[in-house]
Amino acid sequence: MKLTRYSRDPVLKTVPEHKWERAAVFNAGAVYENGLYHMIYRATDIGGHESFGDYINNLGYAWSENIIDWQRLPEPILKNDVPQELRGPEDPRIVKLEGRFFMTYTGFGGRYQGDYRICLAISEDLKSWERQGVLLHDENKNAAFFPQKFGNEYLLLHRRGGNNIWISSTKDLKNYTKHTSLMGPLPGGWEERKIGIAGPPVLHPEGWLLIYHGVDMNYQYRLGAALLDRENPRRVLARYSQPIIESEEDWERQGPVPNVIFSCATIDKDDRYDIIYAGADSLIGAAYILKSDVVFEKEHWL
Repeated sequence: MKLTRYSRDPVLKTVPEHKWERAAVFNAGAVYENGLYHMIYRATDIGGHESFGDYINNLGYAWSENIIDWQRLPEPILKNDVPQELRGPEDPRIVKLEGRFFMTYTGFGGRYQGDYRICLAISEDLKSWERQGVLLHDENKNAAFFPQKFGNEYLLLHRRGGNNIWISSTKDLKNYTKHTSLMGPLPGGWEERKIGIAGPPVLHPEGWLLIYHGVDMNYQYRLGAALLDRENPRRVLARYSQPIIESEEDWERQGPVPNVIFSCATIDKDDRYDIIYAGADSLIGAAYILKSDVVFEKEHWL
């Protein structure tokens, strides 16, 4: 079970003339709505790794009819202009909930060690966003809501504690309870150092399909897949034993952070799942898998 790249080349590159996105574009949330793909992507001025210095993040907006050819706005839609985001917003993930778009992202303050928090913004049109502030007041990243409510609760996936995927509940988007560790790293393989979600979960006939990233002891990032129970997503039904995509193209293997495939977007569309991903923390690519190819034969799942 593998993802197929739409193109061997990146689908979104930097713009040298735009200071805010001249160094890297990566880690994008995306949805398909009204005949268009809509992408909210992270962009930086001097690179997105601490070795480059005090880089600044902004979020840009781009749209496409075919997931390969993109147009974009010349200015960011979310900037580093609130205290928790002095170094900027990072790694957005988007779901449509109750007719509105919920975007979870990391607010990077940079004021002290571990100054990053999960934040939420809500939009009606994917261009104008109203910040809702910090959701969980601890060091945390890699968060997304499920695209539906369960009873009277929203469920939030996140990476509490650094290495595991967690799930929490909220009724009001402010108070979070029932914190449960959902999945952790597995020893001896491609995901033994840490894991975190990729895009938000999407429905599959057998449950919720969750694409996630895994990191090995050499800090190579790959994507894998798990299946969660449809009625009780705190229950992991299956976990694919092998990565579904890893760095192969030069631009994925060589860059500011080499050998990294990282995704914040899984899109349920027609007969396939589309995945927007970043390579080497510098450029953006796109891949897909047919729904008929997402199979749960026991010999391939943990």
